[in-house]
Order: sequence, then structure tokens, then C-alpha cells
Amino acid sequence: MTAQPAHSSRWFLPGRAAVFRRTLAGSSYQLVAMAVVVGAGAGFAAVGFRWLITAATLFFSGTTDYSAAPGGSAHPWVPWLGGAFVVLAPAAGGLLYGPLVKRFAPEARGHGVPEVMYAVSQHGGRIKGRVAVVKALASAICIGSGGSVGREGPIVQIGSALGSWLAQTLRLPESRVRTLVACGAAGGIAATFNAPIAGVFFALELLLADFAAGAFGAVVLASVTASIIGRTFLGNQAFLQLPAFSVSSGVEYPLFILLGLLAAVTGIGFTRILYKIEDLCDWAWRGPEWLRPVAGGLLLGSLLLVLPQMYGVGYPVLQAGVAGSYAVGFLLLLLVGKIVATSLTIGIGGSGGVFAPSLFIGAMLGAAFGEVAGFLDPALHGQVGAFALVGMGAVFAGAARAPITAVIIMFELTGEYSIILPLMLAIVVASGVSKALSRDTIYTLKLRRRGIDLERHPGTELLRSMNVGAIMDTGLQPLPSDMAVTEGARRLLAEGHLALPVTDREGLLKGIVTVHSLSEVLSNDEDAERILLSDAAEMPATVLPGASLESVLDTLLDSSASAGTPVTDDDGILRGWLDQTSVLRILSGPGATGSTFPGK
Repeated sequence: MTAQPAHSSRWFLPGRAAVFRRTLAGSSYQLVAMAVVVGAGAGFAAVGFRWLITAATLFFSGTTDYSAAPGGSAHPWVPWLGGAFVVLAPAAGGLLYGPLVKRFAPEARGHGVPEVMYAVSQHGGRIKGRVAVVKALASAICIGSGGSVGREGPIVQIGSALGSWLAQTLRLPESRVRTLVACGAAGGIAATFNAPIAGVFFALELLLADFAAGAFGAVVLASVTASIIGRTFLGNQAFLQLPAFSVSSGVEYPLFILLGLLAAVTGIGFTRILYKIEDLCDWAWRGPEWLRPVAGGLLLGSLLLVLPQMYGVGYPVLQAGVAGSYAVGFLLLLLVGKIVATSLTIGIGGSGGVFAPSLFIGAMLGAAFGEVAGFLDPALHGQVGAFALVGMGAVFAGAARAPITAVIIMFELTGEYSIILPLMLAIVVASGVSKALSRDTIYTLKLRRRGIDLERHPGTELLRSMNVGAIMDTGLQPLPSDMAVTEGARRLLAEGHLALPVTDREGLLKGIVTVHSLSEVLSNDEDAERILLSDAAEMPATVLPGASLESVLDTLLDSSASAGTPVTDDDGILRGWLDQTSVLRILSGPGATGSTFPGK
């Protein structure tokens, strides 16, 4: 075989990429350079995606936003159909994006963010590069043909796929892949919504639960880069153009707390209905998967014929609701209609996000709440907008449980700072109530339904299946409560324990004593000889022998004595001792639980 000249590979791209990779590998500039590249790519992708949606909407409806057109407007290409063309538009769109998604990237179906969360948590951030292209086309066609979904989910998945593809091409380590995925997501949000700060916190709060300072800096840099590109092509105005609002009195704050409660329930309801309708669609459809958006599109189109305000993202309708243009009854109709339309769009196999619909639903809820409040108290008349803006952030927080992102994104989307205090209050209430009422968010529920628990760590199944009684130490001798502190200290030191339980003659736990607590008593009290352990013992949190190891981890980690936690029965009688070392041995391997634990 003839040897190739040294210069023959000069323009061989994989070789050039390898040189580039070796040059940057391990340097402090690598992450900075990659963050800028990914941010720029996400920024241009966001601009292109916005244009794709506009072009698709113009093609399928004859307008740039049919939700803002007068009800019953006809398509200029088929004027003889009148407003009835909306029945066929979603089906026609489904005929295009259905086969596209089925053939090239099934993960592009749905609202996108859960797939990115799963890739970051379980697959080291690895996402197929073609997902970006398929997601952009499918979502633009879906939204343009009437799908009542948002564009933040698609742009998060598009930007994340770009970041993952670049990182994998350069063979970067998993930690860098995850970071660049977050950079792509942040850049997409920043550019499409003109919200650079919200883009950062969206990526960090929802995608990177644990992140280092370097990752934070890279995500910020990507978000800034993408935002500059977005502002260059899309303008520098706040995404929602709304009149100024204010809160005139502190008396209104209890109303915002109540609105936060209602928003939490609404957000959870939206989540549950979304997946119930998806289940119903799965049950009802028996044909080829690629044809499902076509058949379902006819059903969605029938809804759009009755309520054309549900066509597409619907931001003009949202702005009109916030401005107080609708009556209470119609606001509630729009709220319910958006929940059903979005759920149906996702259920039939559509592609689009749920962030924008949650804002829409929150705006209708808040505006209706403000109208009722103004009716009951004339002093609140004209404050509909303030309640609507707060409702937007609170419903998103109730559905996604991302309070930091909710606060910042509402500020950046509206440019309205005057209601930041009630906004923060309602969002915190909504997030707290949502967590109390529901285990999952609108994003994580999709994964849990597939058997994927993002909070599950290695060893979780083992900890769930084993109870405390199986590994607790039953050979630890407690100290009698009527023993003097000085003698107790000698026993503690002689046995080499950091802590020991204290019981009475019947075995009832009176508390625990630690080396630290007894040393304080001995050094501060001259009559320590006369003090009994029952007076020096501190009553800790206890666990039951039948409790699972997973359920007691927080108690064990939060115990006042790092040496362990007492195990008692329902009557308070000491049955054993559980320490962190025992749990670690369980996690270290199947053979580590032999005779080491006396209670087994």
C-alpha cells in the first residue's frame, strides 16, 4: 500500500477535529470556548426556529398568528371553507411531522424537556444530533398547523442536542457533555424569549441539579452569547408587551397567597389531565403510530373550530387576557380550553412545549381571580393585570416546581418589576403546596410513568427492600439512666463509642449521651459526680425496626450524633442501634452483610 504524504490529510476534518481536541484538552479554555460555540449555535437555532414557526403558521393558516385573527377567518387559499379549514390544518400538519418523527427521531415527540432531563441524569448527557433537526421541523409544523403547545420545550431539546453533539464529536468527558447540554438549553431559552438570566436558571434548576462554579460560568457565557444573537435578529424588547401594573396596598398580599394556592391546584390539575388524555389517546388508537397525528388532528381541529383562540402558542390571546379584555366566564373557558387543547396536542403525538401553555393557563386564572376580587372590593378594580402576571408565574411553579426560574422568567418576559414581591410570595406558596400534594412535576411524571426515577441513586432498590431490623446492632449495651455522668463518661471512652443510648430499668429510652455532651457537663459543673445520665441525656429522633432503610436515611444523616440513631419499638423500648457504617456496608456489596450485624 502506498504511504500517504504527510500533507495529504491537511483538510481531513476528523483529523483537524482531533488536533483541535488535543490542543484544548485539559486546558482552562476548553469549556469557555465550547460554551461560546454552543451558545452561538443555540442562538442561531432559536432564531431559525422562530422563523420556521412563523412560516409554518403562515402556510397552514394564511396569517402569522391565527389566534389573534377574528373568529372564523378563512384561509386565503381555500376561502370557500371559511373558518372550517382549521379542522383540516392539524391533520395536514400531522401528515408531515408524524412520519418524520417516527422514522428519524421518536424522542422528538412530546414536550422535550423530560427527554433532556433523562439524558443528563441517566445517559451522561448523550443526545443524538439529528434530534435537533427533527425536533425543529416537527415542532414548527405542529405549532404552525394549530398545535396548542409552546416553543420552549423544543428549543431546549434543540439547543441541548447541539451541545451534546459537539461534546461527543470532540470526545469530551461526561461532565463536560452534561455541562454543554445545559449550555445549549440555556442558550435556546435566552435567545427565543430574550431572557438570558432565566435561561441560566432554567438549565441549572431543571437540568443540572448539582453543578460546580465552572459549569455555572459556562452556562452563563452560553446564555449571554445566545441572547446577543437573539437580540440582534429578533429585537431587544420584552417578550410580552404589557402595560405597567402595581400593587397599591399590603392588604392585597393575602389575596396573592390565595392565588398561589389556586395556582398550585391548577398546575397539578394541568399535569394530571395532560397524562390522562395521553393515556386515553394511547388506549383509543390502534393504527400505525405515524398516522396517529393525522387522525387526532381532526379531533384537535374540531376543538379549534369552536375555540380558535387555542390555535398555536396563543400569546396575543394571553396579552388580551392580562389587559382585562375578557369577562370572567370567557377567561375560565379559555383556561379549560387550553388545558384540553395542549393535552390533546401532546396526546395525539404532537411536538411542543408545556411552558407557554402553563403561562397561558396562569394568566387566565389570575385575570379571572382579579376580576372577581375587583367585583367584591371596588378598591381592587383595575388590578386584573397584576393578578394575571402573578398567576402566570405561580401556575408554572405549581406545575414544574422551579420557583427560581419562575420568578426570574416572569420578570424578564414582562420587564415588570413592580409586582416582584407578590410574585415571589405566590410562587413560593404554589411550589410548596405542589410539593405537598404531588410527588412529581409536569416534567418528571412523564419519566416516572416509564419507570424512570431521576432521584433514584445506586442502591436505592436495596435500601427500599431492607428494613432497619435486618442490620441494626443489637449487641450495643446501653447506659443505665441512674448512672453518674463521670462513670458514664468512663464507660463511653472505654468502649470507644462516640455515643451510647441511655435507658431506665425497663429498657425505655431516655435519650443518648455523646462524648461532646458529657465533656461539656464535666467541664462546666463542679458537682458532676452527682449528676445522673438521665439529666444529661438528649432525646434524639428514633426509628422503628420495621422501617425501610430508605425511609430513615434523612433521620440517620440529621442525627445529633454522627455515630448513629437509636431503634425503638412503638412503646419507646430500645431494640437496637443503627449507624451510618452499617448502611454503607449494605451499599458496598452483596457480601457485606454477613455476621457483621448482630441483629441480622
